[in-house]
Order: sequence, then structure tokens, then C-alpha cells
Amino acid sequence: MRRVVVTGLGTINPLGNTVDSSWNSLINSNSGISKITNFEVDNYPCKIAGSIDDSNINDEIVNLREQRKIDRFITLGLIAAAEAIKDSGFVSENESSFRSGVMVGSGIGGLDTIYRNSSILDNQGIRKISPFFIPSSLINLLSGHISIKYNLKGPNSSPVTACATGTHAIGDSFTIIKNNKADLMVCGGAEAAICPLGISGFSAARALCDTFNEYPENGSRPWDRDRSGFVMGEGAGVLVLEEYEHAKKRNAKIYGEVKGYGMSGDAFHITKPSEDGNGGFRAMEMALQESLLNTDDIEYVNAHGTSTPVGDMIELTAVEKLFAQNKNLFMSSNKSAIGHLLGAAGAVEAVFSFKSLETNILPPTLNLDNPSTNTSINLIPHESISENISNIISNSFGFGGTNASLIFGN
Repeated sequence: MRRVVVTGLGTINPLGNTVDSSWNSLINSNSGISKITNFEVDNYPCKIAGSIDDSNINDEIVNLREQRKIDRFITLGLIAAAEAIKDSGFVSENESSFRSGVMVGSGIGGLDTIYRNSSILDNQGIRKISPFFIPSSLINLLSGHISIKYNLKGPNSSPVTACATGTHAIGDSFTIIKNNKADLMVCGGAEAAICPLGISGFSAARALCDTFNEYPENGSRPWDRDRSGFVMGEGAGVLVLEEYEHAKKRNAKIYGEVKGYGMSGDAFHITKPSEDGNGGFRAMEMALQESLLNTDDIEYVNAHGTSTPVGDMIELTAVEKLFAQNKNLFMSSNKSAIGHLLGAAGAVEAVFSFKSLETNILPPTLNLDNPSTNTSINLIPHESISENISNIISNSFGFGGTNASLIFGN
């Protein structure tokens, strides 16, 4: 059986523009959430987000001229991909290019580009629309750019499954390598929807936090009784997945292994998760079955944990049910520090999961001042902890009832 390992990590997110800078901020209980400043929000119910300052965008990777031709989500994805590929040490040459692919998705893609060009059309007419409008908005163009830049001629695709996108991209890439359709996959997710249309849309759906506008860092608070909705974030996470023998042959650094992948559908509601948590339960169960691990082999759950009143409790219930016999389980939510990166969330959280495996440090759940329920699971409030771990399960659930879970291990 072909084993799949991780040999490269890359991210840019509200905590930092590299893996190391953002990881250090995360485990030191820093928050990347602040007031929105890139557009006027006085009349918006939600005024906070996990934004990336433009000064943190490396124009040596994507120069300013190129940035004007592509949506921000593509820029962020290219930055994360550059770090991951450099970290992996892989160079696609000759025949290796046909066995090396890319699968980086997005939940919403070029939303801000669509918004701005719609305004241009209404106010200035068709002749002012940019010829780069369509290719800068399409979600699969991020994978296209990465493929072209790094000569990756194998599988080329981009999943679009709302907030489960990044996790599906990693899981599908894992399956491709396992089934011998590629030896290496660059995979993950990117998102940049902190724009007037994005904030307006999620506010209209009553999904965003609107009760901590004066204290942005306190807004994302999974499992806390005062949570009122998620805080939107932006960024990208990219991983290089590789067949184990292929990685060994070129003496690549190995962060760990992808051991299992599960996915399911709720068939319940367009935005709300199934109230019994069965969809998430089955996704985790499927991942466990593929990994050949038992429930007590999992030490840590990197939770979906969005800070919504309903979703947090449904996930917690599903985890409690599946891991009922596990008496030493830890779980936390990275979103308490970076916000919800939508289609990029699962990929960034996967990057952090492999850093946990590397360092034996579990990041905290910020703002968990008053848990809304009692649980035997350690939700790691406020401060990171050191714990020897070998296996992690990471969850992502999205609008439309789509669920995905991955198991990572040493």
C-alpha cells in the first residue's frame, strides 16, 4: 500500500506571513482579529475580521503588476504555495512533472473582483471591464497559476465545498497519490472575502459575530457561552503531499503522514448542520476506518469550531459520541485566533496540525472564559500546552451539509 507523507508547509494568515511566524503567534495566544479598515464599515453590523495587512504580502513572490491582474485569493495562494514548495525542496523536471499535480481550492474565489467589476459595469460601462476579470475570479485559476509556475503537469483541479474546501483538497490529493495517479500533489485552500459584498452577505445570513465590535480580539470564542457568530478571516494554507518512497528517495524532510480521510453529507439544510451531528460523526468515523487506528489512538482534535451558537455544540456532541472511550482527549479551535478562513480554513489548520506533531505543542482556544457546557474533553482554554501526541484528527464542515475529516500522524 502506498503511504502519503507531508514534505512541505506554507501559509499566510492573520497571524503571520510564514509558517513559523504564524505558528509562534498562535501558540503564544496572540489574536489576528482586528477592526476592518480596508473599507468603511460604520453601517455594517459586523465590523471585525482576521485581515492580512498589505505590508505582509511579499511582492517578491507576486509582484505588484501581477497582483493587479489577479484576485487577492490567488495572490495569497501563490505566496503560501511558494513557501510550501520551497520547504519541500522539490523541483519538477522532465518526467517528474507528469506525476506531480496541484489541487488548491477556494470557497468563494474572486468575490471582491466580481463585486468591483459589477460596480464598474453599472457606473462606467462595458468598455471599462478588465480583460483579466474572468481569469482573476475563477477558483481553478489558482491551481492553474501554481501549475504553470512550477511545471506541475499531473492532476490539476480545485474543489469548491464552502468551508470544507481546504480539507477536501488535501484528502482528495491523498487519495490520488494513494491510488498511484500521482507521486506528489501541491494542495490546500485560499480565501480573500473580506470585502463589502462578503461581509454583507454573511451578515445577512446572520452568521457573523456582531457583539464584539469594540473588542475585536474577543470576538471569536468557540464553545463560550457569549459566542454570537464567526469572525471572517483571510489567507491561504498549502501542503506538499508525497508518496513515502518518492520522498525518501530524494531525502526530503517528512513532517508526518496523512493516514485517513472521511467525508459525508448531512442532507439536512443549506446552511445549518444536522442537529444530531451525524454527518460530522460519519466523516470522522470513515477517516478512522481508513487509518486503521482506534479512537483511543487519537490524542487531539483540531476542531472546525467556528464560534457559532449551534455549530460548536453539534461538533462537540459528535466528538464526544465517537470518542466516548477516550479519556484523555484534547480539542481546540485555531479559529479563535485567526477567524474563519472559509475555504482556506482546513488547509491552514492542517499546517498547524503538522506543527503540533513536530513540536508536541497544542494551540489554545482563545476567549473560552465561560464554557457553555460541561465536557470531559480538554478544550485547552487560553494557553497552549505541551503534550506528547502521535495522531490528530482535523475537521471541516461547510454550507450545503458537506463534511470532511483528516487524520494526521507521525
